[in-house]
Amino acid sequence: MMLQGDTVRLKVHFKTFSGESVDPTDITLTIFSEDKTQIEQISITDTNKENVGVYFYDYIPDDIQELIFEFRGLFGDKPILSRGNINTKFI
Repeated sequence: MMLQGDTVRLKVHFKTFSGESVDPTDITLTIFSEDKTQIEQISITDTNKENVGVYFYDYIPDDIQELIFEFRGLFGDKPILSRGNINTKFI
C-alpha cells in the first residue's frame, strides 16, 4: 500500500500475445480516480523508456484512495493497453 503524497513509479511492459516485447507508438498514460473519473492524461515518450516495451512514469497520488492507471498505445495499427491500480492511505 502506498501513502498519499508519496511518489509512485507506474510501469508497463508491452508484449505481443506470443510474449515478444514491443514498442508501441502514441503511448499515453491515463490516471483515473476510484470512481473511474479521468484525472489526467500524459503522453509517454522515449525519455520514459527503460527497455524494449518497458515504460514508466513517476506520479504523486494526492487525495486519491485508489489510483487506477492505463498505459495505451498502437502496435501494428491495433490498440495495445494495460491497466493497474494502487491503493493509497493517508497516515
